[in-house]
Amino acid sequence: MLRMNPEVSTFIENLASPWQIELCGQLRQMVHETIPGVEEKIQYKKPHFLKNGQFAAVISPSKDAIAFMIMNTAGMTFPKGFEGPAERKWIKLREGDQPDLAQLSGYLKQASESL
Repeated sequence: MLRMNPEVSTFIENLASPWQIELCGQLRQMVHETIPGVEEKIQYKKPHFLKNGQFAAVISPSKDAIAFMIMNTAGMTFPKGFEGPAERKWIKLREGDQPDLAQLSGYLKQASESL
């Protein structure tokens, strides 16, 4: 049973574009499948996902993109397209992009193992 926070559901449902709503829903589902028992909440006006009380991932919408951020990434190697300092990496997804959810899940799983 996935523990979906109604505040996060409302946040995603109220995004401006249908593609953003769909993409955020896919990312959210992937996070829940990757981290069993993940907790979600709205913090800093965007959805945050926590494992054992520590930040694991963030979905950060902007006007023309959705950034998916993975926390706790120090020591990990990411391919071209990911940005950010050593401790967190994000990828910006725009309308029409087809994110590799299996790849993102793999990175998230590796980054969240020590949380």
